[in-house]
Amino acid sequence: MRQIISTLVLMLLFTITNAQTSQPEMADLMRENGKIYVVVGVIVLIFLVLFGYLISLDRKISKIEKDRS
Repeated sequence: MRQIISTLVLMLLFTITNAQTSQPEMADLMRENGKIYVVVGVIVLIFLVLFGYLISLDRKISKIEKDRS
C-alpha cells in the first residue's frame, strides 16, 4: 500500500513540475487574438447562472420546509 501511495505522489509531483515548466501556447494565442476575454466572460456567465440557480433552489427548499412544519 505504501508503495502505491508513494508512486502516486511521485507521479503527481512530476506532473506538477512538468506543467510549470511548459509554456501555455494556446493561452498566449488566445490572448493575442483577444479571445481570452470571451472565454473568461463565458466562464463568469456560467458561474453567475449556477449561483443564481442555487439561490433560487435554496429559497424554494426553504419555503417547502417552512410549509411542512
